[in-house]
Amino acid sequence: MTQPLPKLTAILNSKAPYSSTAGKDALDIALIFGSFEQPTSLFFQGDGVWQLSQGQDGTIISVKDYLKTFAAFEFYDLENIYVCQQSLIQRGLTADFHIEQVQVLAQKEFAEKLAIHHTVLRF
Repeated sequence: MTQPLPKLTAILNSKAPYSSTAGKDALDIALIFGSFEQPTSLFFQGDGVWQLSQGQDGTIISVKDYLKTFAAFEFYDLENIYVCQQSLIQRGLTADFHIEQVQVLAQKEFAEKLAIHHTVLRF
């Protein structure tokens, strides 16, 4: 008897870092899913692309800098990280991220990747 394929979970980040707790909440959930070996992908679009941008420091505004935790992704097997290219262009950003395994996708490809997931958690 074959094992059923695992359900894929997507975490969609669309909020800027430090504007609310949404980014940190999404990160916490991703790490929890990773620790239980649940297949999870992270998607960044809209203002969420700022979460991957280099040179941010939450301590300047007296907020804990949760973005450094992204470096732990490799220990949790969180390897599927996608960014919407259109969102980068609209914000004048380049693909200069503080983590390495990010894939920049055109808007159509981004939507297609997101669509294959069984569950999408939006933050």
